Amino acid sequence: MFYTYILYSATLNKYYIGSCQDIQKRLQDHLNSRSKFTKVVKDWELKYHETFETRSDAMKRELQIKKMKSRKYIESLIETKG
Repeated sequence: MFYTYILYSATLNKYYIGSCQDIQKRLQDHLNSRSKFTKVVKDWELKYHETFETRSDAMKRELQIKKMKSRKYIESLIETKG
């Protein structure tokens, strides 16, 4: 399985969108400074994820969300999943 995910940092008040195969390992990477963008703070929380059969589909969805460039859209995704 592959995932598209959204993380949130309260300290930065920012969202991060990514895709991966092992969502728990990737979250630990973000929390342990193994990602350039997310290493600034250590309070990233997984707020949303979608599951896909292929890496390609997960990456397409990641890009689709990023292209929206909309905090409102991201927050609406999180609300509908909750």
